[in-house]
Amino acid sequence: MYDHKKREVAPERDAAAVLAAAKRRAQALAEGDAEGLRSLLHPRFKWTSFKGDVFDRDAYVASNTSPQGLRWLDQRLESPEVVVEGDTALLTAIVVDEVCRDGTSEAFRLRLTQVWVREAGQWLCLGGHAGPRLP
Repeated sequence: MYDHKKREVAPERDAAAVLAAAKRRAQALAEGDAEGLRSLLHPRFKWTSFKGDVFDRDAYVASNTSPQGLRWLDQRLESPEVVVEGDTALLTAIVVDEVCRDGTSEAFRLRLTQVWVREAGQWLCLGGHAGPRLP
């Protein structure tokens, strides 16, 4: 017998788990935690930046945690929405990024889309896109 109530509760719990994973990803960026970041990204991860650059997992982790590159100060998600269908989730939000590059701090807001998949009970970011920049 199909339990409609059980089906309704799981997506809410899953959505909360995806949002928690997205916040851990943001925290790993801000802390420059390469291994923590890598652990939240799917091995076949792809990311498109607001400039149109495309990164695989290794390039993404290196460019976002290397002492010579971009240094993250903070990342916050505003008005996040998560839609879960089975073992796939779509997260959309406005992201507020605070970064430092070449000694200059900058804050900006962008539209954000992330795709998350559940593997072995863990939500991993399969990919996403940030952009365009917002006023």
